[in-house]
Amino acid sequence: MAAIPRKDILKKFKAMIADGVPIVGGGAGTGLSAKAEEAGGIDLIIIYNSGRYRMAGRGSAAGLLAYGNANEIVKEMAYEVLPVVKKTPVLAGVNGTDPFVIMPLLLAELKTMGFSGVQNFPTIGLFDGSMRQSFEETGMGFGLEVDMIAEAHKLDLLTTPYVFNPDEARAMTKAGADIVVAHMGVTTGGSIGATSAKSLDDCVVQIDAIANAARSVRKDVILLCHGGPISMPEDARYILDRCKGLHGFYGASSMERLPAEAAITRQTADFKAVTLHNQKKKKG
Repeated sequence: MAAIPRKDILKKFKAMIADGVPIVGGGAGTGLSAKAEEAGGIDLIIIYNSGRYRMAGRGSAAGLLAYGNANEIVKEMAYEVLPVVKKTPVLAGVNGTDPFVIMPLLLAELKTMGFSGVQNFPTIGLFDGSMRQSFEETGMGFGLEVDMIAEAHKLDLLTTPYVFNPDEARAMTKAGADIVVAHMGVTTGGSIGATSAKSLDDCVVQIDAIANAARSVRKDVILLCHGGPISMPEDARYILDRCKGLHGFYGASSMERLPAEAAITRQTADFKAVTLHNQKKKKG
């Protein structure tokens, strides 16, 4: 599948916003996930290393640790996902802090492969405290992710960065972000999801602050929410009903891991509930 032009994607999304239709994006850790999401009518598909880990039964936070080369994993996943997606823009999760890539060349390669855009993942934004300070002080800070988004914008790739606070929202919007995704933390729920998270009402306050910061830079920026306790459709509805100017939802674990866990568990239990009425006990 060839990359879909950024202008065509944005034209579609702006028409959806005008019609009051939410934009829904989702992560895909397998080709089957991508096919199923497209069949469900998804608007954006994003692939990154955490998708592979969570669909292998590990927590999504595994994508933040040194279990593999994040950018190379995305390129490997491309050969599984891109050929089966027929009409939906596919975005690559890019590790913008990777010091062993020549970023303009990597982004150009991703576009040639058929990716329509990028997102900043793995992201330093999910670290805080002394670990975050250490990254920032040793030249591996969030600013490199902003630089990556700016470089992708120059290449006319769709840019949909994660942000975690108003300052990051302003920086990413100034860098040319088309869609700012307010990240509320690792998704809760399921067998390998996070168990601690802020409340939905806390998310409303934080998302509004992020949205206002992004719009202070550019009025037409598109805003989505993601993560934390926003794990099911009713959670997304709660947030969208309360956050003015929010245009949709982006799910990762909530779009593939949680549905897969529930469906496979239920199907297995249903098969196990089948009884063998035609079998008689044999006498010993």
